[in-house]
Amino acid sequence: MKLETIAVHAGGEPDPATGALAPPIHLSTTFEHGPAGEQPHGYMYIREGSPTETRLEEALAAIEGGEAALVYSSGMAAGAAYLATLPAGAHVLFADDIYYGFRQMAADFLTRWSIAASAVDMADLDAVRRGIRRETQLVWAESPSNPLMKVVDLAALAKIAKDAGARFAVDGTFATPVLQRPLSLGADVVMHAATKYLGGHSDVQGGALVFARRSDAFEKAQHVRHILGGVLSPFNSWLVLRGLRSLVCRVERHSANALAVARALAAHSAVEVVHYPGLASHPGHEIAKRQMSGFGGMLSFRVKGGRDQAVAVCSKVRIFTTATSLGGTESLIEHRASSEGPTSQTPQNLLRCSIGLEHADDLIEDLRQALG
Repeated sequence: MKLETIAVHAGGEPDPATGALAPPIHLSTTFEHGPAGEQPHGYMYIREGSPTETRLEEALAAIEGGEAALVYSSGMAAGAAYLATLPAGAHVLFADDIYYGFRQMAADFLTRWSIAASAVDMADLDAVRRGIRRETQLVWAESPSNPLMKVVDLAALAKIAKDAGARFAVDGTFATPVLQRPLSLGADVVMHAATKYLGGHSDVQGGALVFARRSDAFEKAQHVRHILGGVLSPFNSWLVLRGLRSLVCRVERHSANALAVARALAAHSAVEVVHYPGLASHPGHEIAKRQMSGFGGMLSFRVKGGRDQAVAVCSKVRIFTTATSLGGTESLIEHRASSEGPTSQTPQNLLRCSIGLEHADDLIEDLRQALG
């Protein structure tokens, strides 16, 4: 069955009680159980699971081609739960351009859990091999990365991790299951910030882990959610599930618009460089063509002249909104280093754009007038 069909129907079975085609929202936090804790309806308490959450997890597993999925209150909660499955003394190897929240988590929390972390440029496979330690239990990649849009060879990284006896995780937020299928390339788990493209309307926060196999890591990540409580609410589960129905159509439009905008920016005299894997000039373009079916709706670019000139562009846009996050219907722009804060490693002249569903010509004209 094709992905477009799966996305529309997964988790969308008619309600058995009423025949309703729209999935019901079960808001209850607790469920009737037997006198000795029996669960005749399959549920007991919301931290352990809920019917709407189950529908979403089944849909995500189907869309990603995994055996099982778990949803969380945010992408960070999902990533933290997976990292918490590692034992004390383990080492995790991150990509050097990993989402800044996970860099912060490594610095502030992994050390408290007696888990070591380091980062390498995963476009350099030899550097990855050198970065592997005897105690490495997890290799964590992000492709395309946030915000430099680095592309890495997921199949090659999966083999390196497997040869080292480590698990391989991929943050698939930017690419979405529509454009890239990390599990089919050898990943053990894919993480998503469901707040972004999966929800798709800038009105829901959530996160997800999709597992290639219902493994011990799945059981541990589920236990972390149950005990620490990073669950996704029933209403947010429903909103993400609704977002999946139109995911393929939205991502196709996001991608087409982003490619047009990237080409226009690459030709502008005020732009130093455009980071977008759909451009032939991108260092990872050939890998992206091989492992992605499209190039996505995210791009970043560097403005000539430095930080002040980049910030000035943000102040002049009319259609783009200056805001954090991505994957919604509207186009967003931000000075990424300012958003990330004082520990940011992002170049000061870089602007990150989430290209929305507006007409590409209008977006291009808005950026042209802002660049001057």
